Amino acid sequence: MLLSIFRYLLINCLLFGLCIQNQAQDIRSDSTRKFIKPTGIRLGTDVIRLGQTIAKSSFSGWELNADTDLGRYYPTLDYGRWTRDTPIENGTYSNDGRYIRLGVDINFLKNDPDKNMFFFGIRYGRSIFDEQVVYDYSTIDFGDYKKNAVNTNAKAGWIELTTGLRVKIWKQFWMGYTARLKFLPTVSGNDAFETYEIPGYGLTYKNTYWGFNYQVFWRIPFKSNK
Repeated sequence: MLLSIFRYLLINCLLFGLCIQNQAQDIRSDSTRKFIKPTGIRLGTDVIRLGQTIAKSSFSGWELNADTDLGRYYPTLDYGRWTRDTPIENGTYSNDGRYIRLGVDINFLKNDPDKNMFFFGIRYGRSIFDEQVVYDYSTIDFGDYKKNAVNTNAKAGWIELTTGLRVKIWKQFWMGYTARLKFLPTVSGNDAFETYEIPGYGLTYKNTYWGFNYQVFWRIPFKSNK
């Protein structure tokens, strides 16, 4: 497992290096090149997250996505909400928080007039959340009683490597997916008990975590001044 993860990371790092090197050569070869301006912004949402909210009574959440084009580079922003209630041994665990991801994608489809994308990217994720554990005990001497522990304003961060597709379907309507390899989670502010799950990331005992989003977008083109 660790060897497969290492190979995945190595391949992505090599692809990033080659892409950046080619971009630098393109810039040096054209001394009259103008400053790259974005041609539009895409706004979208994760359909899978909405489906989970409808289908699962224990989970509620949504995610908004945005990106814009700077040549082959696409700065990205994700913002979401995550609430979950999970049964655990002798009790329940619940969390409620928001998360944000910032990063950039590199498009490997060149000279496509529709700007369809096959991309690799990188993200930094950050989450702020509250979480609570409620234990239910039953004893012969004292009967039933509850004990709870709360982490308030806990904070977490992680890194992601991404890959996926963005395809123009009709006019300004786009669809696509993003596969994510999440790793290096860090948590602070969890003094009451060890964090079980990070909104936007997943279970904390997994040092690497796979994620998948299926997204729909609407692209808003910018007016060009000729």
